[in-house]
Amino acid sequence: MAGVMDSVNQRTQLVGQNRLELLLFRLNGAQLYGINVFKVREVLQCPPLTLLPRSHPVVRGVANIRGATIPILDLSMATGLPGLQEELCNSFVIITEYNTKTQGFLVHSVERIVNMNWEEIHPPPRGTGRDHYLTAVTRVDNKMVEIIDVEKVLAEVAPTSEAVSEGVIDAEVQDKAVMLRVLTVDDSSVARKQVSRCLQTVGVEVIALNDGRQALDYLHKMLDEGKHPEEEFLMMISDIEMPEMDGYTLTAAIRSDPRMQKLHIVLHTSLSGVFNQAMVKKVGADDFLAKFRPDDLAQRVVDRIKATH
Repeated sequence: MAGVMDSVNQRTQLVGQNRLELLLFRLNGAQLYGINVFKVREVLQCPPLTLLPRSHPVVRGVANIRGATIPILDLSMATGLPGLQEELCNSFVIITEYNTKTQGFLVHSVERIVNMNWEEIHPPPRGTGRDHYLTAVTRVDNKMVEIIDVEKVLAEVAPTSEAVSEGVIDAEVQDKAVMLRVLTVDDSSVARKQVSRCLQTVGVEVIALNDGRQALDYLHKMLDEGKHPEEEFLMMISDIEMPEMDGYTLTAAIRSDPRMQKLHIVLHTSLSGVFNQAMVKKVGADDFLAKFRPDDLAQRVVDRIKATH
């Protein structure tokens, strides 16, 4: 699988075209799962693991990989399924980078990479409840592929502080914030809650939507009602990876409409990589921010309030 990870430039171009590549894998059973290749650093046969006393049950151990000590999570167990029972040496590990942290996901087998359009990726069907671990679903070769909400998994296994440090927000900013609204867009329910709580600490009202298509429709409806998005919202904070329409495509669509060109846009993502800054400029976003750093996110909003009010 090593050669699969070599085409970084090609994958960067895909992102700008509302496209992505999914690495397909299996846990226990025949069900196919997918993960965005952008978050994958490498795939390898499960190396020897060292157990960690008092660690979370989902963490099967740590592995030394290329000089780094990386926690290995049983993705089957993390999503409420039975943990992998077979000899670990027969399993695979997908090394990923989320929110600037590196971890490995233990899986039964790795299938292949498929090139897809985000329009082919859909939100989980209604009626799946609140406790599922899906962020999206799609079909490949007439088979259902489930895309796991990794941010939810990581928030449960290794929760990060959502508190904003003292001194980031002052009373004057909070007085101004109560009159302002921020539009946030993210397909992960966990990420939406994290962002909303952070922004509510600043004091602004939050409108939270689930994907780029929904956000663009919302803004168009606002325009049809004679409202101006840059006057209604202090800023829009959008994830990049989303079903139906990714954050890059959403930003480009907004910037192509003269009526929305002044809307301040921050792309907020768990994707890592040097390409992000170039893509931000290419699609016309105002800023880029890695998830999830409450102080940094709050500071962006505070700075925007001070700059505009």
